[in-house]
Amino acid sequence: MRPLTSKSAALARLFGAIAGLFWLVLLSSAAHAEAAYSFDVTPGRLPKTVAPVNYTIELMPDVKELTVAGNEVIDIEVREPTAKLVLNAVSMTLSEAIVDDKAHPEISLDAASETATLTLREPLAAGAHRLRIIFAAKINSFARGLYYADYPTAHGTRRMISSHLEPSDARRIFPCWDEPAFKATFTLTVTVPANFLAVGNMPIMREEAVSASQRRVSFAPTPKMSSYLFVFTTGELERITANAGGVTVGVVTTSGKSEQGRFALESAVKLLAFYNDYFGIPYPLPKLDLIAVPGGFGGAMENWGGITFFESRLLFDPTTSADSARRGIFSILAHEMAHQWFGDLVTMGWWDNLWLNEGFASWMQERAAEHFYPQWKTWLNGYGQKQLAMALDARRTSHPIQQRVNDESEAMTAFDGITYNKGQAFIRMLENYLGENAFRDGLRRYMAAHAFGNATTADLWQALQDATGKPVASIAASFTEQDGVPLVVAETRCAGKSQRLTLQQERFAIVPARSGGGNNEAGLPPRSWQLPVRLGVVGGADAETILLNGTAELAAGACAAPIKVNLGDIGYYRVDYGPNDRAALVKALPAMTPEDRLNVLADSWALVQAGRTDAPSYLALIGKIAPNDQRAVWDQVIGVLGHLNRLSRDRSERAGLQAYVRATLRPVFDRLGWDGASAPDDDDALLRASLIRTLGDFGDDDIIAEAKRRFDRFRQDPNSLSPALRDPVMHVVGTSADKPTYEALLSLARKATATNERLRYYFAVASARDPVLARDTLALTLADELPNTIVGGVISTVASTGEQPELAWDFVQKHYDALLAKLGPSFRDAFIANLMTNFNDGAHAAELLQFAPAQSTSGGKVMTARAVETIAIAADLKSRALPAVDAWIKQQTSARP
Repeated sequence: MRPLTSKSAALARLFGAIAGLFWLVLLSSAAHAEAAYSFDVTPGRLPKTVAPVNYTIELMPDVKELTVAGNEVIDIEVREPTAKLVLNAVSMTLSEAIVDDKAHPEISLDAASETATLTLREPLAAGAHRLRIIFAAKINSFARGLYYADYPTAHGTRRMISSHLEPSDARRIFPCWDEPAFKATFTLTVTVPANFLAVGNMPIMREEAVSASQRRVSFAPTPKMSSYLFVFTTGELERITANAGGVTVGVVTTSGKSEQGRFALESAVKLLAFYNDYFGIPYPLPKLDLIAVPGGFGGAMENWGGITFFESRLLFDPTTSADSARRGIFSILAHEMAHQWFGDLVTMGWWDNLWLNEGFASWMQERAAEHFYPQWKTWLNGYGQKQLAMALDARRTSHPIQQRVNDESEAMTAFDGITYNKGQAFIRMLENYLGENAFRDGLRRYMAAHAFGNATTADLWQALQDATGKPVASIAASFTEQDGVPLVVAETRCAGKSQRLTLQQERFAIVPARSGGGNNEAGLPPRSWQLPVRLGVVGGADAETILLNGTAELAAGACAAPIKVNLGDIGYYRVDYGPNDRAALVKALPAMTPEDRLNVLADSWALVQAGRTDAPSYLALIGKIAPNDQRAVWDQVIGVLGHLNRLSRDRSERAGLQAYVRATLRPVFDRLGWDGASAPDDDDALLRASLIRTLGDFGDDDIIAEAKRRFDRFRQDPNSLSPALRDPVMHVVGTSADKPTYEALLSLARKATATNERLRYYFAVASARDPVLARDTLALTLADELPNTIVGGVISTVASTGEQPELAWDFVQKHYDALLAKLGPSFRDAFIANLMTNFNDGAHAAELLQFAPAQSTSGGKVMTARAVETIAIAADLKSRALPAVDAWIKQQTSARP
């Protein structure tokens, strides 16, 4: 155990660190009022004097040597005379450049700015010119630019290569104007091994053999698009296709796995028709490929016409995948396909408007799921997305949805819960306020006006305003151009037999108090919003929506009638009720919809985090939840109890807390049982899996013993354990593993060829809480055994689920150089800061601040500031909540007959 200073001294240093870093976050996230899109004034680092029109690119990758030779011809428009062409290039060499087939400019590379400057003796005149460049680049082990993915098969290890370019890594493959405002067309030719299938943005135009072992593949030209949407994938691949209204939709997999893409293919055909209708513009490319990559990166990327996915996020194998995995596949597919319009067809001008891509795609994925699979209750079960956004947005280190982005390292930090989840939640609230049809009409206007071009948030508000006649911009600005979460303080008073409701708007904040408790809004500037608020009597037929700006008073039914604010949980705000109103709502919980019950629980816990109430008030609410309540309601409870458990590591309160949780959750599990009659894809099946994991984590001996029994039987007969139970059983077995069990799990991981199975077993191994086994797992991350995609996740799992953060942190410091080479710049800029959030003490926050590599870029400094604040919030909550929870549990235990 690392020696710690006293709590007060550590916290004092921690708050000093927050103050020292807060200025940086303010500078990098300052909001700015925005005008309609203009290329000339769009932010960016490249001069606007020259713009590309078309790239004709030839790439010759060497999959063994991990290099790529290339040449390109770029048709450019010189907008004003200049003797310098400045474009992006990084980690490559430029051996020759020629302008207009005669001028040979001097080539200068700047690694810090990731640029190449071509200096001519005489200025180029305004007008059209042609630039030729010969270059050589690298194929990386990490998902930046062109990368390789090695994967196991029944016939040995195979290798494929693919690209991942968002936000700014096209410059790692070929020299280019690598900013989203510089849209151009791309014509790609590649030379690949003869047995490889090559996939690009567009259909193959022609193929020809160049030798017995290689062939040249040329693709049709793309429409105008940003460079980060370029895609190139090649390997021993196969493809299944379907026709969707004249568009060829394909699923591309490694050999032998194409049938596992059938669900994704069928879903994509449905989604394409749905989006064509909704957006009012048909998908404009002749094909759309969904490409499964068994390594390289962990999510998906919306490349126009060729979306790449981490294999387990796209493929479904009923013999190894839980039926519920279809939900995740459909969700990520709906998200990435929505990008084909929001992001690809119409692209933000610069990364300060990233939310126009991600917020809208996140909203559309839920909308599409509600349309095709209402039984999934997507908005209800996805409540955690908004809760994450509100938790982040209540902090000092929050940022507006539209945030200032100064460089590419800061662009990486913009892919966060504010951009995605607050954006999604705000869009849902705005659509609800404007009306579905009017909102859709506004989006269609926006798409039509900016197709194949760029846009800003102001352009979207104008289109919605034109369609609805409502002051959209003034409502939206308070949510997109400033940070923060609204808080509505709601109190009633009786006047005769009726009651009046007063609503007061404040700013909700989670800010650690220096002395534990007190006003957690201290130090944060005030905020105000034009806030659509929907309210009504619980169980009543009438509901009312008002636009709250400051305060309001209105009639609220008969005296003592329970008034619910944020009916349906669609609004992006917290609610704090007066004591009488809260008591009435608690009594009315069973009569509420699941959405409203969930909203009351989530707001109650948030108020605890903010120091506006105490933790026992939340625990008392849990006692009002029925064992047969909705999965989403119990998942909210499980999430809070899990957080308290993590805070109690190495604390005396843990034993009592865990006993209370077992007693609380066991009746919920006993209702479901291990092998209930529920359908394998319904919410009960998902809740069962969640409860098995949680009860195992909280030391339920019966659950642990049964998981081990089922694991032993599974090793003899894999069909004995249903796919729906494999993840939770492996998790429980992994956390409690001894050496023989650990080796058995590791053997299963090494034998598996399906990505989802490999992940299941490797992460179970990483969950082992025995420190000796944790060291063995960490050592695995330095070998070539694990896909680089999961190395960071495995280290993080050792720290979190395996409860060995000290071992993980010591390991990362000792092997920093090797891990950086393996995982790339994101390891330095983001991973380390995120890893340190497994701690909740000032001493470790200070260590992070002293670890220079994590703050070597402006993006890294932002991530460090966020991590330091996360640690401070956890330390504050630990000191306030755990003693109060412990006292309440003891009181409840002693009061039992």
